[in-house]
Amino acid sequence: MEKCILVYEDDLEILQLCKTILSTSGYRVEALSNCENIISDVAKIKPDLILMDLWIPQIGGEQAILLLRDSPDSHDMPVVIFSAHEDIEAISKRINATSFIKKPFDISTLRGVISEHVS
Repeated sequence: MEKCILVYEDDLEILQLCKTILSTSGYRVEALSNCENIISDVAKIKPDLILMDLWIPQIGGEQAILLLRDSPDSHDMPVVIFSAHEDIEAISKRINATSFIKKPFDISTLRGVISEHVS
């Protein structure tokens, strides 16, 4: 069965790049430009992993992940955050993200981190 990656990213160019890279790597990719409904999004889409931009509009990636971690149905969902934020590693630890990718990233890094954490 094809694994599903749910990508939250508001930059349409980066979103399309991620969709292309992950789709050609054999994943089904669902993409959303805001994360304010993350709990219902996850319940509906049932992703195997979430790729989350930290600086996404509305509630932001950090808050969305904290909501996800507080929900009994999604608290253990693998989440990879990605951002150009200089403290991304510390943020990743603080919000209990599975992993992180620093922007700008290369294709092999994205593929490697995703494949490492997709169950």
